[in-house]
Amino acid sequence: MTGVLDGVRVLDFGRFIAGPWCGALLGDLGAEVIRVEKVDGGEDRGLYPVSTEDGSGAMFIHCNRNKLGMTLNPTKPEGRAIQDKLIATADIVLANMPDRALKQLGLDYDTLKAIKADIILVTATAFGTTGPYAEKVGLDSVAQAMSGNMEMSGTPGQPIKSFSPWVDYNTATYAAFGTMAALMHRTATGEGQEVQGALLATALTTTNSILIEQDLLQANRQASGNRGQLSAPSDDCKTKDGHIFVTSAGQPMFDRWAALMIEDDREQGIESEIDWLGDPRFKDDPARGTHAEFISTRLKRWCAARTTDEALAQLAEVRIPAAPVFTLQESLDNEHVRESGMLTPTPYPGTNKDAPIASTPVRMTATPGTIRARAPMLGEHTDQVLGSLGYGVDQIAALREKRVV
Repeated sequence: MTGVLDGVRVLDFGRFIAGPWCGALLGDLGAEVIRVEKVDGGEDRGLYPVSTEDGSGAMFIHCNRNKLGMTLNPTKPEGRAIQDKLIATADIVLANMPDRALKQLGLDYDTLKAIKADIILVTATAFGTTGPYAEKVGLDSVAQAMSGNMEMSGTPGQPIKSFSPWVDYNTATYAAFGTMAALMHRTATGEGQEVQGALLATALTTTNSILIEQDLLQANRQASGNRGQLSAPSDDCKTKDGHIFVTSAGQPMFDRWAALMIEDDREQGIESEIDWLGDPRFKDDPARGTHAEFISTRLKRWCAARTTDEALAQLAEVRIPAAPVFTLQESLDNEHVRESGMLTPTPYPGTNKDAPIASTPVRMTATPGTIRARAPMLGEHTDQVLGSLGYGVDQIAALREKRVV
């Protein structure tokens, strides 16, 4: 099947997630993505070790599928010459590094444009390229901290960082979105451009609603752990044999939940002291959010009297969204995860079985993204790429001897 980006060449100088995941998404759609690494490998290659033949870790094999891999040292004259030849053949350059590093490596937009006028440069930095923090370095956790997300994700006095690096992944996704728009613009006008992502901009986007509320109303919300604040019930609850998360939004869901609580009281012969459907404290989502702790207390008592399966079955019957809180292994073993195609079993040299690589996270009926190839081993396609640029076997051997590649 032809990919929508067939014929597009991407040079991926990225590291960790914000650059490489953008490249992976473009590769899923058919682009030829060349991962360019240091001669001894990038800092991100070994993260989450999983006993691969070359020491590559889980993050690398996830974020670098559908790519060719080559090594290159562009700080040496011969390496810079190779890089310039590659750039002349490319449509897109990905590099999630500070502006200063881009200039040192000859990957800044002005240098690239002088080599190929219609090139698209895609960058991702911590704080963007303007403002007093433009030269500062930062990672996912820094953006989480500065956006208000950590403060609101914890409990009063104890901010909590998300374990998953969602800022990195979202920044990469926004960068891919911008790249596609830049390609459309180039098709229409013949002009390239620079696409700039920033970790803090991504994080602020996700907290923007509560930031607007704070600015306009000085609401000064306090963290409430897993308990939601915009509607109720919405909380993590302990059952007889595990945990589930229950959530609702809108009047119809709350009405169905209230009926479930009223029926539970009736079955126990209890005269409920709460008029769940008539009490003004529960008149709409904002009011229920304000009194969410009270509602959660009733929900938790209901869940504690049931097993996970019993609670989920009753909630499903009245169409209240709920799910078990899975361990990592339970997530892998879940029947829907296994059968939905959200993970693609993919081999990598040295692993004891195929790795469950996340499939393209958006489905398209006419031009679906696919995982066609595993992530490359270190320098696996160096000779192939150099050969396509006209380098002969002896020349490549000499470059390798000098550690240019």
